[in-house]
Amino acid sequence: MSLVKASLRGLGAWDDVRANLDEFVVELHGDQQPISDITWNPPVSGTVYGVLLNYQGQYDKFREQFHQPPYKQPPKAPILYIKPANTLTGCNCPIPLPAGEERLEMGAALAVVIGKTATHVKAEHAWDYIEGYTIANDVSIPHESVYRPAIKQKARDGFCPIGPWIVSKDDIVDPGQLNIRVYINGELKQENNTRNMIRSIPTLIEDVTDFMTLNRGDVLLAGVPEGAPLVGKGDHVRIEISRIGALENTIAPEQRGESK
Repeated sequence: MSLVKASLRGLGAWDDVRANLDEFVVELHGDQQPISDITWNPPVSGTVYGVLLNYQGQYDKFREQFHQPPYKQPPKAPILYIKPANTLTGCNCPIPLPAGEERLEMGAALAVVIGKTATHVKAEHAWDYIEGYTIANDVSIPHESVYRPAIKQKARDGFCPIGPWIVSKDDIVDPGQLNIRVYINGELKQENNTRNMIRSIPTLIEDVTDFMTLNRGDVLLAGVPEGAPLVGKGDHVRIEISRIGALENTIAPEQRGESK
């Protein structure tokens, strides 16, 4: 059992709990319970930044477009976007399906949690600025363009499930060698590995902090692999990342007009 940082409904704002990272169970009040039996709050409170095209397979899909107008060359720096606070939701909380939409795209991402203020950080020192890792589902309404900010497609309420907990960086020997699997209704639909990232986590931190500051509690999504599966109403989504855990959510129709 490893000590992880979590936020559970009905307990303190932040809790240190013991979890089995391979069997996806947590120890509460002396008993072991599956993560699917618990409703979780997001274990993060800072700004969440996503990175586009950081997996080689996804990058290759757009290679020809890079040489067309208006840019006419491949991107030289990470393409960033923000998942604002309204998108954050916890493990086992429903993902809202907006009215008029039939499908959502599930974006499995390793989430890097920043441990202290990071400005102009060199790659070789990046590990000193990491608190730990968690899992994010970068939910999107399917769209094609990677050049125009996809705010309506990516920044909807509940479009960034994250958790269930933060695993200390000391528990992850090499975040560049982690298996990622996505199951829809129990069926494996996507599988990849963080070894296929174009920019490693230290390189991402160096490149991003070269022009902006990351603060303690901020989160950097290290990219979404190619082949992100589509889901519809009632589908159950489970994202597993080795040595970190599993993030589970179910797609439900968006409830409008309710107080939060």
